[in-house]
Amino acid sequence: MLLIFPSIEIRRGLCVQLVSGDPGSENLYSIDPVQMAILWRGENAKTLHVVDVDGLKTGTVHNWDIIENLVKAVDIPIQVGGGLRTYEDIKSLIEKGVYRIVIGTIAVHDKALVEKLIQDFGARKIAISIEAHEGRIRTDGGNKVHDISPLAFVLQMKKLGVSRVMYSEFGPDGVTKISNPESLGDLATRSGVRITAQGGINGYRDLIRLQEIEKFGVDSVIVGKALYENKFPCQALWRLNEKELTDLGPTRRI
Repeated sequence: MLLIFPSIEIRRGLCVQLVSGDPGSENLYSIDPVQMAILWRGENAKTLHVVDVDGLKTGTVHNWDIIENLVKAVDIPIQVGGGLRTYEDIKSLIEKGVYRIVIGTIAVHDKALVEKLIQDFGARKIAISIEAHEGRIRTDGGNKVHDISPLAFVLQMKKLGVSRVMYSEFGPDGVTKISNPESLGDLATRSGVRITAQGGINGYRDLIRLQEIEKFGVDSVIVGKALYENKFPCQALWRLNEKELTDLGPTRRI
C-alpha cells in the first residue's frame, strides 16, 4: 500500500490550508500547525510532510519553534523541506528530531553538500525534491530552468548516495501540478531509486492509479489540498465524528 504523507505548509506561523468541515463546525479545525499535526495523527497518519513556506522564499528556516513542537507533539516521523540551503540548518533540524530532510535547489547548486549530508547522516535522512516541467527540472521556486532531464539529474544524485526522490510534475501552464503515473513509473524503473509522488492528487482514483505503479518503486505520495477539502470517502466519517467532539485533543493512536 502507498504511504500517504499529509502535507502541512507553514507561513508566518500558521497553516496555509485549513480543513473544510461541515457548516457550523469551522471552529473545530485549528490554524495552528501543531494542532493540525495532531488531527492528522488522530486520523491515523503514519508520517507527515512539513513545508516552511517562508523559507522557500528566503533560503533559510523561519519556523524553528513550530517544527520542533511538531516533532514533540506526534509519535510519527516528520520530514521537513523549504529553504534548507546550509549544512548547519539541516544538522540542527535532524538533531531536533526531524526524521528526514527534503532539499531541492541546493542539490542542483551544491552537489558536494549533498554528498556530505549523505555521508554524515545517511541516505534515509536526506531526500531530493525535483520539479519537472516539459522534460526539464526547475529550481529556485520554479524561476530557474535547468537543461537537464529529471532522469539524468536523479542518476547524478544516485551516484552521490541519494536513495529517495520527491517528484512533482507541472502541466503545460507551468503552474498546475499534475499526477503522471507514466513518467513516475519510468523514472523509478530507470533510476532505481524510491520515488515519492508530490502534487496532482485530486481524489481516490488518483491514488488507485499510483497504487498500480508501486511495484516499480513509487511507494508513497504527498497529499495536501485534496485532504483539506475532504476529497476522500473516508473523510466524511472523520468529519462527522469530529463534529461531536468538544476537543480534538492529542488524539494519538499507537
